[in-house]
Amino acid sequence: MNLSVKTISLLMLQLLCLNNCDWNSGKMEKLKTVEYVDIERFMGDWYVISNIPTFIEKRATNAVESYRLNNKREIETTFSFHEDSPKGDKKIYKPKGFIKNNKTNAEWRMQFLWPFKMPYLIIDLDENYNYTVIGVPNRKYVWIMSRKPSLDSNTYNIIIDKLKQVGYDIKQIKKVTQEW
Repeated sequence: MNLSVKTISLLMLQLLCLNNCDWNSGKMEKLKTVEYVDIERFMGDWYVISNIPTFIEKRATNAVESYRLNNKREIETTFSFHEDSPKGDKKIYKPKGFIKNNKTNAEWRMQFLWPFKMPYLIIDLDENYNYTVIGVPNRKYVWIMSRKPSLDSNTYNIIIDKLKQVGYDIKQIKKVTQEW
């Protein structure tokens, strides 16, 4: 993976901010995770349907997050997307996930750059594992993901309503182009 100095610097700055953020300022109720995640079933490919994007994701299309559980119970992650259009340059990042709550498997820490780890909360998960919603405690970022490149509008609207109810600014949520 060849990253420019600018990209690495921006990534480090964002990670420093994420690592030092007031994740739950006390103004909002603590963001709740789902009760339990069958971690093996959760592994695999997830298409990013929409998000409140990080700076890396602002120009992403055909974004896919892929998870593989290694023998240390760490989540080997591959985040890939095409920049600006489905035919744009392909970008690949390989953060590592660490399960923080082994009772529920719904609270992780994602590490893009050592030693910084970002909270990663599975706050919604379809009973058939067809879609999931990942949030962070301060509600600055969210990812709505599906096993397919699209999600029916009724399900999507229900998810958006739930996110509004738990304190997300839904005006910041952007759809991610998925054209395969």
